[in-house]
Amino acid sequence: MSFNIALSGIQAINEQLETVSNNIANSGTYGFKSSRANFASVYAGEQANGVEIGSLTQNISKNGSLVTTGRGLDAAIQGRGFFSSRDAQGVMQYTRVGIFNANKEGYLVDGVGRKVQGYGPSVGGTLGVMGDIQVPTGQIPAKESTGITFVGNLSADWTVPTTTTFNAADPTSYNMVKQSVLYDSLGTQHTVSQYFVKTGANAVSVRYAFDGGAPIAATTALSFNSAGQLPAVTRSGTLTLPATAGADALDFVIDYSGSTQFAGEATTTTNRSDGYASGAFVGVELAEDGSVLAKYSNEQQQVVGTLAIATFADEGSLAQTSDTSWAANNGSGAPLYSTPGVGLAGKLSKGSLEGSNVDITSELVGLMTSQRNYQANSKVITAENQMMQALMQAL
Repeated sequence: MSFNIALSGIQAINEQLETVSNNIANSGTYGFKSSRANFASVYAGEQANGVEIGSLTQNISKNGSLVTTGRGLDAAIQGRGFFSSRDAQGVMQYTRVGIFNANKEGYLVDGVGRKVQGYGPSVGGTLGVMGDIQVPTGQIPAKESTGITFVGNLSADWTVPTTTTFNAADPTSYNMVKQSVLYDSLGTQHTVSQYFVKTGANAVSVRYAFDGGAPIAATTALSFNSAGQLPAVTRSGTLTLPATAGADALDFVIDYSGSTQFAGEATTTTNRSDGYASGAFVGVELAEDGSVLAKYSNEQQQVVGTLAIATFADEGSLAQTSDTSWAANNGSGAPLYSTPGVGLAGKLSKGSLEGSNVDITSELVGLMTSQRNYQANSKVITAENQMMQALMQAL
Protein backbone atom coordinates (compact mmCIF):
# COMPACT_ATOMS: atom_id res chain seq x y z
CA MET A 1 0.00 0.00 0.00
CA SER A 2 2.81 2.46 0.88
CA PHE A 3 4.31 1.92 -2.56
CA ASN A 4 1.06 3.01 -4.22
CA ILE A 5 0.61 6.03 -1.96
CA ALA A 6 4.17 7.26 -2.56
CA LEU A 7 3.85 6.54 -6.29
CA SER A 8 0.65 8.61 -6.46
CA GLY A 9 2.55 11.44 -4.78
CA ILE A 10 5.33 11.29 -7.36
CA GLN A 11 2.83 11.21 -10.22
CA ALA A 12 0.95 14.20 -8.78
CA ILE A 13 4.21 16.11 -8.26
CA ASN A 14 5.16 15.40 -11.89
CA GLU A 15 1.87 16.97 -12.99
CA GLN A 16 2.52 19.95 -10.72
CA LEU A 17 6.01 20.31 -12.20
CA GLU A 18 4.51 20.39 -15.69
CA THR A 19 2.27 23.28 -14.62
CA VAL A 20 5.14 25.18 -12.95
CA SER A 21 7.42 24.54 -15.94
CA ASN A 22 4.75 25.80 -18.34
CA ASN A 23 4.32 28.95 -16.24
CA ILE A 24 8.05 29.64 -16.20
CA ALA A 25 8.42 28.91 -19.93
CA ASN A 26 5.64 31.41 -20.71
CA SER A 27 6.83 34.18 -18.39
CA GLY A 28 7.61 36.24 -21.50
CA THR A 29 4.48 35.32 -23.48
CA TYR A 30 2.08 38.21 -24.11
CA GLY A 31 -1.33 37.68 -22.53
CA PHE A 32 -0.37 34.45 -20.75
CA LYS A 33 -2.20 33.60 -17.51
CA SER A 34 -0.47 31.41 -14.95
CA SER A 35 -2.06 28.20 -13.60
CA ARG A 36 -1.84 26.41 -10.26
CA ALA A 37 -2.08 22.67 -9.64
CA ASN A 38 -4.39 21.83 -6.73
CA PHE A 39 -3.69 18.60 -4.82
CA ALA A 40 -6.55 16.39 -3.61
CA SER A 41 -6.62 13.25 -1.47
CA VAL A 42 -7.63 9.92 -3.00
CA TYR A 43 -9.75 7.59 -0.85
CA ALA A 44 -10.70 3.94 -1.13
CA GLY A 45 -13.83 3.94 0.94
CA GLU A 46 -12.80 5.64 4.19
CA GLN A 47 -9.12 4.85 3.83
CA ALA A 48 -6.63 7.30 2.31
CA ASN A 49 -5.12 5.88 -0.84
CA GLY A 50 -2.77 8.60 -2.00
CA VAL A 51 -2.97 11.97 -3.74
CA GLU A 52 -3.78 13.38 -7.17
CA ILE A 53 -4.07 16.73 -8.96
CA GLY A 54 -7.72 17.47 -8.42
CA SER A 55 -7.88 20.61 -10.57
CA LEU A 56 -5.97 23.40 -12.27
CA THR A 57 -6.80 26.97 -11.30
CA GLN A 58 -6.21 29.71 -13.89
CA ASN A 59 -5.16 33.09 -12.55
CA ILE A 60 -7.12 34.99 -15.20
CA SER A 61 -8.26 37.92 -13.08
CA LYS A 62 -4.71 39.12 -12.39
CA ASN A 63 -3.51 41.41 -15.17
CA GLY A 64 0.04 41.36 -16.46
CA SER A 65 2.18 44.47 -16.76
CA LEU A 66 1.91 46.73 -19.81
CA VAL A 67 4.69 46.48 -22.37
CA THR A 68 4.97 49.50 -24.66
CA THR A 69 5.47 48.61 -28.33
CA GLY A 70 4.54 51.84 -30.11
CA ARG A 71 2.83 49.83 -32.87
CA GLY A 72 -0.48 51.30 -34.02
CA LEU A 73 -2.26 47.92 -34.15
CA ASP A 74 -1.20 46.67 -30.72
CA ALA A 75 -3.56 47.10 -27.78
CA ALA A 76 -3.83 45.97 -24.17
CA ILE A 77 -6.96 45.81 -22.04
CA GLN A 78 -6.65 47.64 -18.72
CA GLY A 79 -9.13 45.77 -16.56
CA ARG A 80 -11.60 43.02 -17.34
CA GLY A 81 -12.49 41.55 -20.69
CA PHE A 82 -11.15 39.70 -23.71
CA PHE A 83 -10.65 40.44 -27.38
CA SER A 84 -12.97 38.30 -29.49
CA SER A 85 -12.04 36.50 -32.69
CA ARG A 86 -13.51 33.77 -34.88
CA ASP A 87 -11.36 30.89 -36.09
CA ALA A 88 -11.56 29.07 -39.43
CA GLN A 89 -14.18 26.67 -38.03
CA GLY A 90 -16.37 29.55 -36.91
CA VAL A 91 -15.67 29.02 -33.19
CA MET A 92 -15.37 32.13 -31.04
CA GLN A 93 -12.06 32.45 -29.22
CA TYR A 94 -11.20 34.93 -26.48
CA THR A 95 -7.75 36.29 -25.76
CA ARG A 96 -5.90 39.07 -23.97
CA VAL A 97 -3.29 39.33 -26.72
CA GLY A 98 -4.03 42.46 -28.75
CA ILE A 99 -1.73 41.92 -31.73
CA PHE A 100 -3.75 42.78 -34.83
CA ASN A 101 -3.16 43.20 -38.54
CA ALA A 102 -5.12 43.58 -41.79
CA ASN A 103 -4.82 40.49 -44.01
CA LYS A 104 -4.75 40.49 -47.81
CA GLU A 105 -8.56 40.42 -47.97
CA GLY A 106 -8.72 43.50 -45.75
CA TYR A 107 -10.05 41.71 -42.66
CA LEU A 108 -8.66 42.63 -39.27
CA VAL A 109 -7.07 39.48 -37.84
CA ASP A 110 -5.25 38.60 -34.64
CA GLY A 111 -1.73 37.20 -34.30
CA VAL A 112 -2.77 33.68 -35.37
CA GLY A 113 -4.95 34.73 -38.31
CA ARG A 114 -8.39 34.58 -36.67
CA LYS A 115 -10.89 37.28 -37.73
CA VAL A 116 -11.33 39.90 -35.04
CA GLN A 117 -14.90 40.64 -34.01
CA GLY A 118 -16.31 44.13 -33.58
CA TYR A 119 -19.08 46.53 -34.44
CA GLY A 120 -19.57 48.07 -37.87
CA PRO A 121 -19.34 51.84 -38.49
CA SER A 122 -21.85 53.94 -36.55
CA VAL A 123 -25.03 55.02 -38.27
CA GLY A 124 -26.75 57.98 -36.66
CA GLY A 125 -24.73 57.50 -33.48
CA THR A 126 -25.69 53.83 -33.17
CA LEU A 127 -23.05 51.11 -33.43
CA GLY A 128 -23.28 48.85 -36.45
CA VAL A 129 -23.89 45.09 -36.48
CA MET A 130 -21.29 42.95 -34.73
CA GLY A 131 -19.18 40.71 -36.94
CA ASP A 132 -15.88 40.58 -38.84
CA ILE A 133 -14.13 43.92 -39.21
CA GLN A 134 -13.17 44.62 -42.81
CA VAL A 135 -10.95 47.54 -43.77
CA PRO A 136 -11.57 49.16 -47.20
CA THR A 137 -8.15 49.04 -48.83
CA GLY A 138 -8.95 50.77 -52.13
CA GLN A 139 -9.35 54.40 -53.13
CA ILE A 140 -11.81 56.67 -51.32
CA PRO A 141 -13.60 59.24 -53.50
CA ALA A 142 -13.08 62.97 -53.29
CA LYS A 143 -15.44 65.05 -51.20
CA GLU A 144 -16.68 68.32 -52.70
CA SER A 145 -16.18 71.35 -50.46
CA THR A 146 -19.26 73.12 -49.18
CA GLY A 147 -17.67 75.60 -46.83
CA ILE A 148 -14.55 77.21 -45.40
CA THR A 149 -14.01 78.07 -41.75
CA PHE A 150 -11.82 81.13 -41.27
CA VAL A 151 -11.00 82.49 -37.82
CA GLY A 152 -8.42 85.18 -37.22
CA ASN A 153 -7.64 88.56 -35.76
CA LEU A 154 -8.09 91.42 -38.21
CA SER A 155 -5.90 94.02 -36.56
CA ALA A 156 -7.57 97.11 -35.09
CA ASP A 157 -4.36 98.94 -36.02
CA TRP A 158 -5.17 98.71 -39.70
CA THR A 159 -5.90 101.94 -41.49
CA VAL A 160 -8.11 102.50 -44.50
CA PRO A 161 -5.96 101.81 -47.62
CA THR A 162 -4.63 104.90 -49.40
CA THR A 163 -5.73 103.45 -52.74
CA THR A 164 -9.50 103.61 -52.51
CA THR A 165 -10.19 101.55 -55.66
CA PHE A 166 -9.61 97.86 -54.96
CA ASN A 167 -7.07 96.19 -57.24
CA ALA A 168 -5.82 92.68 -56.44
CA ALA A 169 -2.50 93.52 -58.10
CA ASP A 170 -2.00 96.61 -55.91
CA PRO A 171 -1.18 95.80 -52.25
CA THR A 172 -1.91 99.39 -51.25
CA SER A 173 -5.61 98.83 -52.01
CA TYR A 174 -6.13 96.17 -49.30
CA ASN A 175 -4.75 95.35 -45.84
CA MET A 176 -4.26 91.58 -46.01
CA VAL A 177 -4.75 88.64 -48.35
CA LYS A 178 -5.21 85.00 -47.30
CA GLN A 179 -5.56 81.90 -49.45
CA SER A 180 -7.91 79.02 -48.68
CA VAL A 181 -8.17 75.67 -50.43
CA LEU A 182 -11.30 74.14 -51.97
CA TYR A 183 -11.93 70.81 -53.70
CA ASP A 184 -14.38 70.35 -56.57
CA SER A 185 -16.46 67.24 -57.33
CA LEU A 186 -13.45 65.53 -58.97
CA GLY A 187 -11.11 66.34 -56.07
CA THR A 188 -9.22 69.02 -57.98
CA GLN A 189 -7.74 71.62 -55.66
CA HIS A 190 -8.64 75.27 -56.11
CA THR A 191 -7.42 78.40 -54.34
CA VAL A 192 -9.72 81.08 -52.96
CA SER A 193 -7.99 84.40 -52.31
CA GLN A 194 -9.61 86.54 -49.61
CA TYR A 195 -8.67 90.23 -49.70
CA PHE A 196 -9.41 92.06 -46.44
CA VAL A 197 -10.00 95.79 -46.82
CA LYS A 198 -10.60 98.09 -43.86
CA THR A 199 -13.45 100.40 -44.86
CA GLY A 200 -14.06 102.33 -41.65
CA ALA A 201 -14.13 102.13 -37.88
CA ASN A 202 -14.81 98.49 -36.89
CA ALA A 203 -15.66 97.62 -40.51
CA VAL A 204 -13.81 95.30 -42.92
CA SER A 205 -14.86 94.26 -46.41
CA VAL A 206 -13.75 90.97 -47.96
CA ARG A 207 -13.25 90.53 -51.72
CA TYR A 208 -12.67 87.19 -53.47
CA ALA A 209 -10.80 85.71 -56.42
CA PHE A 210 -10.44 82.10 -57.61
CA ASP A 211 -7.22 80.41 -58.75
CA GLY A 212 -5.36 83.71 -59.16
CA GLY A 213 -7.99 85.11 -61.52
CA ALA A 214 -9.77 88.44 -61.47
CA PRO A 215 -11.83 89.30 -58.35
CA ILE A 216 -15.49 88.40 -58.48
CA ALA A 217 -18.27 90.84 -57.74
CA ALA A 218 -19.36 89.28 -54.43
CA THR A 219 -18.18 90.89 -51.18
CA THR A 220 -18.73 90.25 -47.48
CA ALA A 221 -19.00 93.04 -44.90
CA LEU A 222 -17.63 92.24 -41.43
CA SER A 223 -18.87 94.60 -38.70
CA PHE A 224 -17.18 94.37 -35.29
CA ASN A 225 -18.59 95.80 -32.07
CA SER A 226 -16.66 98.05 -29.69
CA ALA A 227 -15.22 94.94 -27.95
CA GLY A 228 -13.71 93.71 -31.22
CA GLN A 229 -16.20 90.90 -31.65
CA LEU A 230 -18.35 89.78 -34.57
CA PRO A 231 -21.99 88.72 -34.18
CA ALA A 232 -22.28 85.10 -33.03
CA VAL A 233 -22.87 83.82 -36.58
CA THR A 234 -21.15 85.66 -39.40
CA ARG A 235 -20.95 84.09 -42.83
CA SER A 236 -20.45 85.17 -46.39
CA GLY A 237 -23.20 84.77 -48.91
CA THR A 238 -23.09 81.75 -51.21
CA LEU A 239 -20.01 81.97 -53.43
CA THR A 240 -19.78 79.99 -56.68
CA LEU A 241 -16.66 78.54 -58.24
CA PRO A 242 -17.43 78.01 -61.96
CA ALA A 243 -17.35 74.50 -63.42
CA THR A 244 -13.88 73.52 -64.64
CA ALA A 245 -12.37 70.50 -66.42
CA GLY A 246 -15.49 68.38 -66.20
CA ALA A 247 -16.25 69.11 -62.55
CA ASP A 248 -19.52 70.61 -61.34
CA ALA A 249 -19.79 74.24 -60.35
CA LEU A 250 -19.01 74.59 -56.65
CA ASP A 251 -21.22 76.54 -54.26
CA PHE A 252 -19.72 77.26 -50.83
CA VAL A 253 -19.92 79.60 -47.84
CA ILE A 254 -17.13 81.06 -45.71
CA ASP A 255 -17.78 81.20 -41.96
CA TYR A 256 -15.99 84.04 -40.14
CA SER A 257 -17.63 83.42 -36.75
CA GLY A 258 -15.15 83.82 -33.92
CA SER A 259 -12.89 86.29 -35.74
CA THR A 260 -11.84 89.37 -33.79
CA GLN A 261 -10.56 92.90 -34.22
CA PHE A 262 -7.98 93.51 -31.53
CA ALA A 263 -4.96 95.77 -31.61
CA GLY A 264 -1.68 94.17 -32.57
CA GLU A 265 -0.63 91.74 -35.25
CA ALA A 266 -3.15 90.23 -37.64
CA THR A 267 -3.18 86.46 -37.15
CA THR A 268 -4.97 83.42 -38.55
CA THR A 269 -5.90 80.58 -36.19
CA THR A 270 -8.22 78.53 -38.43
CA ASN A 271 -8.33 78.29 -42.22
CA ARG A 272 -9.78 75.02 -43.46
CA SER A 273 -12.38 73.64 -45.83
CA ASP A 274 -14.56 70.55 -45.40
CA GLY A 275 -13.58 68.88 -48.67
CA TYR A 276 -10.67 66.71 -49.75
CA ALA A 277 -9.13 65.02 -52.77
CA SER A 278 -9.41 61.28 -53.40
CA GLY A 279 -6.94 59.15 -51.49
CA ALA A 280 -5.38 55.68 -51.52
CA PHE A 281 -5.31 53.39 -48.51
CA VAL A 282 -2.02 53.63 -46.62
CA GLY A 283 -2.66 51.81 -43.34
CA VAL A 284 -4.84 51.13 -40.35
CA GLU A 285 -4.49 51.80 -36.64
CA LEU A 286 -6.49 51.67 -33.42
CA ALA A 287 -7.81 54.51 -31.30
CA GLU A 288 -8.03 54.53 -27.50
CA ASP A 289 -11.81 54.01 -27.67
CA GLY A 290 -11.38 50.83 -29.72
CA SER A 291 -12.19 52.43 -33.07
CA VAL A 292 -10.43 50.93 -36.09
CA LEU A 293 -9.19 53.80 -38.26
CA ALA A 294 -8.37 53.36 -41.94
CA LYS A 295 -5.88 56.01 -43.08
CA TYR A 296 -5.54 57.37 -46.61
CA SER A 297 -2.97 59.33 -48.58
CA ASN A 298 -5.14 62.48 -48.54
CA GLU A 299 -4.64 62.67 -44.76
CA GLN A 300 -8.21 61.51 -44.15
CA GLN A 301 -9.19 58.66 -41.89
CA GLN A 302 -12.40 56.71 -41.52
CA VAL A 303 -13.77 54.66 -38.65
CA VAL A 304 -14.44 51.25 -40.20
CA GLY A 305 -15.35 49.44 -36.99
CA THR A 306 -14.98 49.25 -33.23
CA LEU A 307 -13.41 46.38 -31.31
CA ALA A 308 -15.78 44.30 -29.19
CA ILE A 309 -14.70 43.41 -25.65
CA ALA A 310 -16.24 40.27 -24.10
CA THR A 311 -16.75 39.88 -20.35
CA PHE A 312 -17.99 36.81 -18.46
CA ALA A 313 -19.79 36.18 -15.19
CA ASP A 314 -17.10 33.65 -14.21
CA GLU A 315 -14.05 34.17 -16.39
CA GLY A 316 -12.05 31.71 -14.28
CA SER A 317 -14.20 28.88 -15.66
CA LEU A 318 -13.36 29.57 -19.30
CA ALA A 319 -12.04 26.54 -21.19
CA GLN A 320 -8.42 27.02 -22.18
CA THR A 321 -7.82 26.20 -25.86
CA SER A 322 -4.19 27.36 -25.99
CA ASP A 323 -1.74 29.15 -23.71
CA THR A 324 -3.37 32.51 -24.53
CA SER A 325 -6.87 31.65 -25.80
CA TRP A 326 -10.08 30.52 -24.16
CA ALA A 327 -13.58 29.42 -25.18
CA ALA A 328 -16.87 30.01 -23.39
CA ASN A 329 -18.70 27.17 -21.66
CA ASN A 330 -21.59 26.62 -19.24
CA GLY A 331 -19.39 27.44 -16.26
CA SER A 332 -18.22 30.79 -17.58
CA GLY A 333 -21.63 31.88 -18.80
CA ALA A 334 -22.41 33.57 -22.11
CA PRO A 335 -20.20 36.49 -23.18
CA LEU A 336 -21.43 40.04 -22.65
CA TYR A 337 -20.13 42.26 -25.44
CA SER A 338 -19.47 45.98 -25.24
CA THR A 339 -16.93 48.54 -26.44
CA PRO A 340 -13.74 49.35 -24.50
CA GLY A 341 -14.35 51.31 -21.31
CA VAL A 342 -18.11 50.71 -21.36
CA GLY A 343 -19.80 48.71 -18.60
CA LEU A 344 -17.54 46.01 -17.19
CA ALA A 345 -15.10 46.15 -20.11
CA GLY A 346 -11.67 47.62 -19.41
CA LYS A 347 -10.20 50.55 -21.30
CA LEU A 348 -7.68 50.11 -24.10
CA SER A 349 -4.06 51.15 -24.04
CA LYS A 350 -2.99 51.37 -27.67
CA GLY A 351 0.61 50.84 -28.69
CA SER A 352 0.99 48.42 -25.75
CA LEU A 353 0.60 44.72 -25.02
CA GLU A 354 -0.19 42.91 -21.79
CA GLY A 355 2.69 40.85 -20.50
CA SER A 356 2.47 37.50 -18.72
CA ASN A 357 1.17 37.57 -15.14
CA VAL A 358 3.62 34.85 -14.03
CA ASP A 359 5.46 35.63 -10.78
CA ILE A 360 8.86 34.04 -11.40
CA THR A 361 9.88 34.21 -7.73
CA SER A 362 6.79 32.32 -6.60
CA GLU A 363 7.21 29.75 -9.35
CA LEU A 364 10.84 29.07 -8.38
CA VAL A 365 9.84 28.66 -4.74
CA GLY A 366 7.14 26.23 -5.87
CA LEU A 367 9.74 24.39 -7.93
CA MET A 368 11.96 23.90 -4.87
CA THR A 369 9.00 22.76 -2.79
CA SER A 370 8.07 20.21 -5.45
CA GLN A 371 11.64 18.95 -5.46
CA ARG A 372 11.58 18.35 -1.69
CA ASN A 373 8.20 16.61 -1.94
CA TYR A 374 9.52 14.44 -4.76
CA GLN A 375 12.56 13.47 -2.68
CA ALA A 376 10.34 12.67 0.33
CA ASN A 377 8.14 10.34 -1.70
CA SER A 378 11.21 8.73 -3.25
CA LYS A 379 12.60 8.04 0.23
CA VAL A 380 9.29 6.43 1.22
CA ILE A 381 9.59 4.07 -1.74
CA THR A 382 13.25 3.37 -0.90
CA ALA A 383 12.43 2.68 2.76
CA GLU A 384 9.53 0.42 1.76
CA ASN A 385 11.83 -1.46 -0.60
CA GLN A 386 14.44 -1.95 2.14
CA MET A 387 11.78 -3.18 4.55
CA MET A 388 10.50 -5.70 2.00
CA GLN A 389 14.04 -6.94 1.35
CA ALA A 390 14.66 -7.35 5.10
CA LEU A 391 11.37 -9.21 5.47
CA MET A 392 12.19 -11.52 2.60
CA GLN A 393 15.60 -12.30 4.05
CA ALA A 394 14.07 -13.11 7.44
CA LEU A 395 11.75 -15.71 5.93
